[in-house]
Amino acid sequence: MNSKINISIDGHAGCGKGTLAKHLAKSLNYSYFDTGAIYRALALLMMNNKLGFTENFNYLNKIKIEFKYNETNDFFELYINDELAEYLIKTDAVSKKASEISKTNEVNNFVTNLLQKIASEKGNVVFGRDTGTKVLPNAELKIYMITNPEVRAKRVFEELKNKNINISYDEVLRNIKENDIWDLTNAVSPIVKADDSIILDNTNMTKEEQGKLALTWAKGVISAL
Repeated sequence: MNSKINISIDGHAGCGKGTLAKHLAKSLNYSYFDTGAIYRALALLMMNNKLGFTENFNYLNKIKIEFKYNETNDFFELYINDELAEYLIKTDAVSKKASEISKTNEVNNFVTNLLQKIASEKGNVVFGRDTGTKVLPNAELKIYMITNPEVRAKRVFEELKNKNINISYDEVLRNIKENDIWDLTNAVSPIVKADDSIILDNTNMTKEEQGKLALTWAKGVISAL
């Protein structure tokens, strides 16, 4: 299996895109890219420099962003210029800044161009917003994940409870439904299913089942090259 492909994974928040991307990247020995984490990395850099995107453009254009697999915690961690930054991008301030800049066309275009340059060499799994339509429109395998909102809310609620975050299931569900509406209707970057993507409805599937199915799809595409 010497041939490699690019894989894009789209879908609403809480569908398990990151879990599936990790499984495929590990199974195929592919590079892993989380677009949301990249936006947070840019937000962190802009906050540290205390400059706007335009003033930071030349600096950001030289930044090396990559994800390295950590076997100890079974997670792909973000590095900026070979320095671990995974835990620096998870503060509320960085998340707020990332949400702000992700609504601008210039930052969206920057991230798209960055990932397209990386993906010019095959062997990547990219998940997040617009991956199958704008970021990797020529990806050989495009997966669009859907999950019942109530199921997503239950998953997120359990994760937050395990982290001792005090929030009710009803509040989580309300937030998910509100985010879904914004994702579909916002003017800058609404979620759109690529016409040639495969729908993966994992509402009634385990992580293992969805991983096995998606890996079968990937191997089928690769073997047909």
